[in-house]
Amino acid sequence: MSAAADNDREEQYAYPMPPAGGWTADDLDRIPGLPPHTELIDGGLFFMSPQTDFHMATLRLLENALLDHAPEDLYVVREMTTKLGKRDRPEPDLMVVPQSARTGPEQTWYDPAAILLAVEIVSDDSVERDREIKPRKYAGARIPHFWRVEKNDGLPVVYVYELDPATHSYAVTGIHHNQLKVAVPFPLAVDLTAVSGSRRPASGGRR
Repeated sequence: MSAAADNDREEQYAYPMPPAGGWTADDLDRIPGLPPHTELIDGGLFFMSPQTDFHMATLRLLENALLDHAPEDLYVVREMTTKLGKRDRPEPDLMVVPQSARTGPEQTWYDPAAILLAVEIVSDDSVERDREIKPRKYAGARIPHFWRVEKNDGLPVVYVYELDPATHSYAVTGIHHNQLKVAVPFPLAVDLTAVSGSRRPASGGRR
C-alpha cells in the first residue's frame, strides 16, 4: 500500500483527541465524523462492529413484540441514546418511554427518568459493557426494568431484571428460553424461537 493510501486511511479513521477528563454526553452531538451508533461510557467513545444476523433478527423480533403489546401511551424507541450523566451516553438497542418523552424530530436522546425499559442484545465486542457496565449504570439512573439478551444455540435467551428500590440495584426476575412472558412493565408474550423465521409472528397485542 502506498504512503498516500496509508495517509488517506489514517484520515478516514482519525477522530478528535478527547479533552482532559474525556468527552461529555453533550459532545456526542458535536464531534464530527463519528460512525453511527457511537456510545460514550465513562468519557470514552465506543464504536459498534458490523451487526450480525442474530442481532438484527432478535432486535426486530423484540421490537415488534413491544410495538404489538405496549399500551398506547407508551413509545418504543430503537437504537437511540440516553444521557445517564455528564460522561455517559449509552445507546440501548431498545427503550420504552412515555409518548410525552418525545420532544420533536431533532431529538437525539432520552432522559433516563422517562425510560421504563432498556434492552441490550449482547454482541461479541460488547460483552463486558452489556453484562456489567451498562446494567450498573442503568440501575444507578433508576431505570426500573432491564432486559439482557444472550445468544444460545442460535436462539435468544432473555434475562429479565427489575430494580430493587431499596438497594437501587437490579434483581433477576426470570431467565426466558423459547418464550418470553412477563407481566411488567406491561403484559407481553413472544415466541423467541420465531427469531429464525422470515415473517413477523402473529400477535393479538396492540399495534
